[in-house]
Amino acid sequence: MTQQLPLFKIKTYNALSRSGLDKFPLEQYEIGSDIQHPDAILLRSQDLHDVSIPETVKAVGRAGTGVNNIPVSEYSKRGIPVFNAPGANANAVTELVIAGLLLAARNIPDAWLFTKNLQGEGEALETQVEQGKKRYSGFELAGKTLGVVGLGAIGVKVTNAAAALGLKVIGFDPQISVESAWKLSSDAIPANSLDELLLHSDFVSVHVPLNDHTRKLINESRIERMKPNATLLNFSRAAIVDETALLTALESSGLHAYVSDFPSRALLNNPRTIVLPHLGASTAEAEDNCASMVSSQVRDFLENGNIVRSVNFPDVNLPRTEGARLAIANANVPSIISQITALLAENKINIVDMLNKSRGDYAYSLIDVNGDVPIQIVDGLSAIQGVLSVRVI
Repeated sequence: MTQQLPLFKIKTYNALSRSGLDKFPLEQYEIGSDIQHPDAILLRSQDLHDVSIPETVKAVGRAGTGVNNIPVSEYSKRGIPVFNAPGANANAVTELVIAGLLLAARNIPDAWLFTKNLQGEGEALETQVEQGKKRYSGFELAGKTLGVVGLGAIGVKVTNAAAALGLKVIGFDPQISVESAWKLSSDAIPANSLDELLLHSDFVSVHVPLNDHTRKLINESRIERMKPNATLLNFSRAAIVDETALLTALESSGLHAYVSDFPSRALLNNPRTIVLPHLGASTAEAEDNCASMVSSQVRDFLENGNIVRSVNFPDVNLPRTEGARLAIANANVPSIISQITALLAENKINIVDMLNKSRGDYAYSLIDVNGDVPIQIVDGLSAIQGVLSVRVI
């Protein structure tokens, strides 16, 4: 007879795609927005910085890429992995970036408004069209150079799509992964630095996460290095671009246009900006993909202890064996693993399989053992200095 898995409780914030929630079998999971003592939290845009989460929470999953709305550092200290869905919305954002290139190059927003406000019909209408269209003359993308800053899932797709449209593409990412490098078009040219990329690009599109290193990455000095009449596109996060420096460049005609997915009053009032209402991942397909990806990750963690695509703990994926499994999160400091294995040995608990990995200040271990793990052993492991959480699966 198949052993029934324990019941897990999932608290949800925001409206999550049904295709994601369907990843949790109803006979094993209770899911809802009013659950008081959840094992995991799933959300999209809810800000958790001022939300006190109960001690029962073992994982947090965001159906999206950015995690600025989650206090990751605080959760890390509690041994709680934070999952996200990198790449799940990549196609949606890529298509919007390509649309942004066309909107700016062909002056489509202003031309559309002009056309919508035309009066009359027939020959009189045609005359207005012919007289007015000269004001909206643009330029073609083919042959121009696009600089892509950040070559993750979105940056790679933008690069490849732009190359297919006939643009020359320069890419810069000092931390590009092997997976991204394999997917990158052979037509893409690597830049040695961000400044080099800015100097040679007619369009610049940024695709980096917002953190202390990327805040105001595109600042006054870097905008001054950009080609005259270049177009800057930002579908990452508003704070990556220094808005004050940007507005100065737009007012002096140093930049042709700024295309952004993040409105502010100053941007809305500027004639050289094209501002959208954060539409990057706003497609049914992207919402389904994000919810499905993060739900699968959270379920695998709860049931098996595996960590895949966490933003604060290493990827640790160990096939299950017979017996119990210990999932231990700890500070990445010397001697903790030896203390854990020594305690198990002292209590005659045999290790069948084990995997330990570290990432920055934190580490995570999966340890499969013969038989059960008594509560006193869990208490002993939890008491080891530097251990953040211990779970028996």
